[in-house]
Amino acid sequence: MGRFQFLREKKFYIHLAIVILSFFIFLWIIFRMLGSYTRHDKVFVMPDFIGQNMNEVINSYSNDFNFILIDSVYPKHQTPGAIVQQDPLPGSKVKMGRNVYCIIVAQTPEKTTMPNLNNLSLRQALVLLESSGLQVKELVYVDYFARNAICKQLFKGEVIEPGAELIKGDKITLEVGIGTDQKKAKVPNLIGSYASDVQRLLNLSGLNIGNETFDDQDSIQYMRVTKMQPGPSSRYVVPGTAISVWYRSERKLDFEKEKAKLLLQDSIENAIYDTTNDVVTDSIPAIENEEIETSDYEYEDDF
Repeated sequence: MGRFQFLREKKFYIHLAIVILSFFIFLWIIFRMLGSYTRHDKVFVMPDFIGQNMNEVINSYSNDFNFILIDSVYPKHQTPGAIVQQDPLPGSKVKMGRNVYCIIVAQTPEKTTMPNLNNLSLRQALVLLESSGLQVKELVYVDYFARNAICKQLFKGEVIEPGAELIKGDKITLEVGIGTDQKKAKVPNLIGSYASDVQRLLNLSGLNIGNETFDDQDSIQYMRVTKMQPGPSSRYVVPGTAISVWYRSERKLDFEKEKAKLLLQDSIENAIYDTTNDVVTDSIPAIENEEIETSDYEYEDDF
Protein backbone atom coordinates (compact mmCIF):
# COMPACT_ATOMS: atom_id res chain seq x y z
CA MET A 1 0.00 0.00 0.00
CA GLY A 2 2.84 2.38 0.86
CA ARG A 3 4.22 2.17 -2.66
CA PHE A 4 1.07 3.74 -4.21
CA GLN A 5 0.43 6.22 -1.47
CA PHE A 6 1.23 9.13 -3.84
CA LEU A 7 -1.94 8.35 -5.80
CA ARG A 8 -3.95 9.70 -2.86
CA GLU A 9 -2.09 13.01 -2.77
CA LYS A 10 -3.56 16.06 -4.52
CA LYS A 11 -0.09 17.34 -5.40
CA PHE A 12 0.51 14.34 -7.73
CA TYR A 13 -2.53 15.11 -9.86
CA ILE A 14 -1.61 18.77 -10.06
CA HIS A 15 1.84 17.86 -11.39
CA LEU A 16 0.36 15.31 -13.79
CA ALA A 17 -2.02 17.92 -15.18
CA ILE A 18 0.87 20.36 -15.63
CA VAL A 19 2.89 17.73 -17.52
CA ILE A 20 -0.01 16.84 -19.82
CA LEU A 21 -0.83 20.51 -20.45
CA SER A 22 2.85 21.28 -21.15
CA PHE A 23 2.98 18.36 -23.61
CA PHE A 24 0.01 19.65 -25.62
CA ILE A 25 1.34 23.20 -25.57
CA PHE A 26 4.68 21.91 -26.86
CA LEU A 27 2.92 20.00 -29.69
CA TRP A 28 0.90 23.09 -30.62
CA ILE A 29 4.05 25.20 -30.84
CA ILE A 30 5.80 22.55 -33.00
CA PHE A 31 2.91 22.34 -35.47
CA ARG A 32 2.64 26.13 -35.70
CA MET A 33 6.35 26.42 -36.43
CA LEU A 34 6.20 23.53 -38.92
CA GLY A 35 3.31 25.13 -40.78
CA SER A 36 5.20 28.40 -40.99
CA TYR A 37 8.40 26.68 -42.15
CA THR A 38 6.72 24.57 -44.85
CA ARG A 39 4.28 27.38 -45.86
CA HIS A 40 1.40 24.95 -45.47
CA ASP A 41 -1.64 25.86 -47.66
CA LYS A 42 0.30 28.74 -49.24
CA VAL A 43 0.36 27.48 -52.84
CA PHE A 44 1.25 29.64 -55.86
CA VAL A 45 0.65 29.09 -59.58
CA MET A 46 3.98 29.00 -61.44
CA PRO A 47 4.12 31.86 -63.99
CA ASP A 48 5.11 31.30 -67.63
CA PHE A 49 8.68 32.63 -67.94
CA ILE A 50 9.34 31.21 -71.43
CA GLY A 51 10.45 33.91 -73.87
CA GLN A 52 11.35 36.36 -71.09
CA ASN A 53 14.87 37.53 -70.31
CA MET A 54 16.22 35.54 -67.37
CA ASN A 55 17.89 38.53 -65.68
CA GLU A 56 14.61 40.46 -65.78
CA VAL A 57 12.71 37.45 -64.42
CA ILE A 58 15.18 37.09 -61.54
CA ASN A 59 14.85 40.79 -60.70
CA SER A 60 11.05 40.52 -60.63
CA TYR A 61 10.63 37.15 -58.89
CA SER A 62 13.78 36.68 -56.78
CA ASN A 63 11.75 37.05 -53.57
CA ASP A 64 9.33 34.31 -54.65
CA PHE A 65 11.53 31.67 -56.30
CA ASN A 66 15.14 30.51 -56.47
CA PHE A 67 16.26 30.43 -60.12
CA ILE A 68 18.94 27.95 -61.23
CA LEU A 69 20.44 27.98 -64.75
CA ILE A 70 21.13 24.38 -65.86
CA ASP A 71 21.95 24.79 -69.56
CA SER A 72 21.97 27.10 -72.57
CA VAL A 73 21.14 26.49 -76.22
CA TYR A 74 21.49 28.61 -79.33
CA PRO A 75 18.36 28.45 -81.51
CA LYS A 76 18.49 31.04 -84.25
CA HIS A 77 16.04 33.95 -84.33
CA GLN A 78 15.53 33.87 -80.56
CA THR A 79 16.68 36.58 -78.18
CA PRO A 80 19.92 35.80 -76.28
CA GLY A 81 19.25 35.38 -72.57
CA ALA A 82 15.59 34.42 -73.08
CA ILE A 83 14.23 31.41 -71.21
CA VAL A 84 13.30 28.55 -73.55
CA GLN A 85 12.45 25.89 -70.97
CA GLN A 86 11.54 25.89 -67.29
CA ASP A 87 10.88 23.33 -64.59
CA PRO A 88 8.32 23.36 -62.90
CA LEU A 89 6.17 23.98 -65.97
CA PRO A 90 3.94 27.07 -66.22
CA GLY A 91 0.67 26.58 -64.35
CA SER A 92 2.14 24.14 -61.82
CA LYS A 93 1.13 24.65 -58.18
CA VAL A 94 4.23 25.26 -56.09
CA LYS A 95 5.27 26.86 -52.81
CA MET A 96 7.14 30.11 -52.50
CA GLY A 97 10.91 29.67 -52.50
CA ARG A 98 10.78 26.70 -54.87
CA ASN A 99 13.81 26.10 -57.11
CA VAL A 100 13.06 26.93 -60.77
CA TYR A 101 15.43 25.26 -63.25
CA CYS A 102 15.88 27.16 -66.52
CA ILE A 103 17.41 26.65 -69.96
CA ILE A 104 18.14 29.90 -71.79
CA VAL A 105 19.27 31.08 -75.20
CA ALA A 106 23.06 31.35 -75.16
CA GLN A 107 24.63 34.80 -75.46
CA THR A 108 27.22 33.62 -78.00
CA PRO A 109 26.65 31.15 -80.87
CA GLU A 110 27.88 27.59 -80.47
CA LYS A 111 30.12 26.24 -83.23
CA THR A 112 29.87 22.93 -85.07
CA THR A 113 31.37 21.29 -88.15
CA MET A 114 29.72 20.22 -91.38
CA PRO A 115 29.39 16.42 -91.65
CA ASN A 116 29.88 14.53 -94.91
CA LEU A 117 26.40 13.72 -96.22
CA ASN A 118 27.32 12.87 -99.79
CA ASN A 119 25.91 9.52 -101.00
CA LEU A 120 24.05 8.94 -97.72
CA SER A 121 20.33 8.20 -97.77
CA LEU A 122 18.02 11.09 -96.93
CA ARG A 123 17.10 9.55 -93.56
CA GLN A 124 20.76 9.05 -92.60
CA ALA A 125 21.60 12.60 -93.67
CA LEU A 126 18.79 14.12 -91.61
CA VAL A 127 19.85 12.20 -88.49
CA LEU A 128 23.48 13.25 -88.95
CA LEU A 129 22.53 16.89 -89.54
CA GLU A 130 20.40 16.95 -86.41
CA SER A 131 23.15 15.39 -84.30
CA SER A 132 25.51 18.12 -85.56
CA GLY A 133 23.08 20.85 -84.51
CA LEU A 134 22.29 21.86 -88.10
CA GLN A 135 18.94 22.21 -89.87
CA VAL A 136 17.56 21.61 -93.33
CA LYS A 137 16.77 24.71 -95.35
CA GLU A 138 15.36 22.91 -98.37
CA LEU A 139 15.33 19.58 -100.17
CA VAL A 140 15.99 20.03 -103.88
CA TYR A 141 15.34 16.95 -106.00
CA VAL A 142 17.60 16.49 -109.00
CA ASP A 143 17.87 13.98 -111.85
CA TYR A 144 20.07 11.26 -110.36
CA PHE A 145 19.78 7.48 -110.66
CA ALA A 146 20.05 6.74 -106.90
CA ARG A 147 16.70 7.64 -105.40
CA ASN A 148 16.88 9.54 -102.07
CA ALA A 149 20.68 9.68 -102.16
CA ILE A 150 22.33 12.97 -101.21
CA CYS A 151 24.08 14.41 -104.27
CA LYS A 152 25.28 17.75 -102.89
CA GLN A 153 25.29 19.70 -99.64
CA LEU A 154 25.07 23.49 -99.94
CA PHE A 155 25.24 26.46 -97.58
CA LYS A 156 24.07 29.88 -98.80
CA GLY A 157 23.98 28.57 -102.35
CA GLU A 158 27.55 27.24 -102.37
CA VAL A 159 28.82 23.68 -101.96
CA ILE A 160 30.12 23.23 -98.44
CA GLU A 161 32.91 20.78 -97.74
CA PRO A 162 32.84 18.31 -94.84
CA GLY A 163 34.64 19.70 -91.78
CA ALA A 164 33.79 23.34 -92.52
CA GLU A 165 33.00 25.35 -89.38
CA LEU A 166 29.41 26.51 -88.95
CA ILE A 167 27.19 27.94 -86.24
CA LYS A 168 24.70 25.55 -84.66
CA GLY A 169 21.30 26.17 -86.19
CA ASP A 170 22.65 27.04 -89.65
CA LYS A 171 20.47 25.71 -92.47
CA ILE A 172 21.78 23.41 -95.19
CA THR A 173 20.26 22.83 -98.62
CA LEU A 174 20.38 19.20 -99.76
CA GLU A 175 20.28 18.07 -103.37
CA VAL A 176 18.59 14.68 -103.41
CA GLY A 177 18.37 12.11 -106.23
CA ILE A 178 14.86 11.52 -107.53
CA GLY A 179 15.68 8.08 -108.96
CA THR A 180 14.82 6.52 -112.29
CA ASP A 181 11.14 5.85 -111.51
CA GLN A 182 10.51 9.35 -110.06
CA LYS A 183 7.95 8.03 -107.57
CA LYS A 184 5.72 10.48 -105.73
CA ALA A 185 6.13 11.26 -102.03
CA LYS A 186 3.39 10.38 -99.55
CA VAL A 187 2.02 13.33 -97.60
CA PRO A 188 2.24 12.59 -93.85
CA ASN A 189 -0.66 13.36 -91.54
CA LEU A 190 0.58 16.24 -89.39
CA ILE A 191 -2.78 17.20 -87.87
CA GLY A 192 -2.17 17.57 -84.14
CA SER A 193 1.64 17.46 -84.44
CA TYR A 194 3.70 20.02 -82.51
CA ALA A 195 5.28 22.86 -84.46
CA SER A 196 8.78 21.80 -83.37
CA ASP A 197 8.34 18.42 -85.13
CA VAL A 198 6.77 19.55 -88.40
CA GLN A 199 9.83 20.24 -90.55
CA ARG A 200 11.57 17.03 -89.48
CA LEU A 201 8.48 14.94 -90.31
CA LEU A 202 8.11 16.62 -93.69
CA ASN A 203 11.79 16.22 -94.55
CA LEU A 204 11.67 12.52 -93.63
CA SER A 205 8.87 12.20 -96.20
CA GLY A 206 10.92 13.99 -98.86
CA LEU A 207 8.93 17.24 -98.57
CA ASN A 208 9.66 20.84 -97.63
CA ILE A 209 7.92 23.16 -95.21
CA GLY A 210 6.11 26.07 -96.88
CA ASN A 211 4.31 29.01 -95.29
CA GLU A 212 3.62 28.72 -91.56
CA THR A 213 0.60 30.54 -90.14
CA PHE A 214 0.06 30.92 -86.40
CA ASP A 215 -3.61 31.57 -85.65
CA ASP A 216 -3.01 32.04 -81.90
CA GLN A 217 -0.56 34.17 -79.97
CA ASP A 218 1.24 31.73 -77.67
CA SER A 219 4.61 30.13 -76.99
CA ILE A 220 5.85 27.87 -79.80
CA GLN A 221 5.89 24.86 -77.48
CA TYR A 222 2.09 24.84 -77.34
CA MET A 223 1.44 25.26 -81.07
CA ARG A 224 0.02 22.28 -82.97
CA VAL A 225 -1.06 21.74 -86.57
CA THR A 226 -4.72 22.33 -87.42
CA LYS A 227 -4.47 22.46 -91.22
CA MET A 228 -1.98 21.75 -94.01
CA GLN A 229 -1.99 22.18 -97.80
CA PRO A 230 -1.57 19.90 -99.58
CA GLY A 231 -2.97 17.80 -96.72
CA PRO A 232 -2.90 14.07 -95.96
CA SER A 233 -6.05 13.58 -98.03
CA SER A 234 -4.00 14.59 -101.09
CA ARG A 235 -2.09 11.35 -100.53
CA TYR A 236 0.87 11.70 -102.92
CA VAL A 237 2.71 14.72 -104.33
CA VAL A 238 5.92 15.43 -106.20
CA PRO A 239 9.02 15.03 -103.97
CA GLY A 240 10.25 18.38 -102.68
CA THR A 241 6.74 19.89 -102.61
CA ALA A 242 6.37 22.69 -100.04
CA ILE A 243 3.59 22.01 -97.52
CA SER A 244 1.93 25.07 -95.97
CA VAL A 245 0.93 24.62 -92.33
CA TRP A 246 -1.49 26.37 -89.92
CA TYR A 247 -1.14 26.19 -86.14
CA ARG A 248 -3.25 26.78 -83.04
CA SER A 249 -2.35 26.62 -79.37
CA GLU A 250 -3.26 23.44 -77.49
CA ARG A 251 -4.18 25.70 -74.58
CA LYS A 252 -6.99 27.22 -76.67
CA LEU A 253 -8.15 24.17 -78.61
CA ASP A 254 -8.78 20.63 -77.34
CA PHE A 255 -6.98 18.66 -80.04
CA GLU A 256 -8.10 15.26 -78.75
CA LYS A 257 -11.75 16.24 -79.12
CA GLU A 258 -11.32 18.21 -82.33
CA LYS A 259 -8.94 15.92 -84.26
CA ALA A 260 -11.69 14.05 -86.15
CA LYS A 261 -13.32 17.34 -87.13
CA LEU A 262 -9.97 18.75 -88.26
CA LEU A 263 -9.29 15.68 -90.42
CA LEU A 264 -12.74 15.95 -92.04
CA GLN A 265 -12.14 19.63 -92.69
CA ASP A 266 -8.77 18.76 -94.23
CA SER A 267 -10.40 16.24 -96.59
CA ILE A 268 -12.94 18.80 -97.81
CA GLU A 269 -10.48 21.68 -98.19
CA ASN A 270 -7.82 19.59 -99.89
CA ALA A 271 -10.32 18.08 -102.31
CA ILE A 272 -11.01 21.65 -103.43
CA TYR A 273 -7.27 22.43 -103.36
CA ASP A 274 -6.41 19.36 -105.46
CA THR A 275 -9.03 20.25 -108.05
CA THR A 276 -8.02 23.90 -108.23
CA ASN A 277 -4.30 23.14 -108.46
CA ASP A 278 -4.59 20.06 -110.69
CA VAL A 279 -2.84 17.73 -108.24
CA VAL A 280 -2.40 14.41 -110.01
CA THR A 281 -3.54 11.38 -108.00
CA ASP A 282 -4.60 8.97 -110.77
CA SER A 283 -1.52 6.79 -110.28
CA ILE A 284 -1.94 6.50 -106.52
CA PRO A 285 -3.97 3.24 -106.41
CA ALA A 286 -1.42 1.56 -108.63
CA ILE A 287 1.38 2.69 -106.34
CA GLU A 288 -0.43 1.35 -103.30
CA ASN A 289 -1.54 -1.98 -104.72
CA GLU A 290 1.28 -3.15 -106.93
CA GLU A 291 4.65 -4.30 -105.72
CA ILE A 292 7.32 -1.85 -106.86
CA GLU A 293 10.64 -3.18 -108.02
CA THR A 294 13.64 -1.34 -106.70
CA SER A 295 17.23 -1.23 -107.78
CA ASP A 296 20.30 -1.49 -105.57
CA TYR A 297 20.66 2.28 -105.76
CA GLU A 298 17.24 3.18 -104.29
CA TYR A 299 16.84 4.21 -100.65
CA GLU A 300 13.32 2.91 -99.98
CA ASP A 301 13.53 3.45 -96.23
CA ASP A 302 13.13 7.23 -96.67
CA PHE A 303 9.59 7.38 -98.06
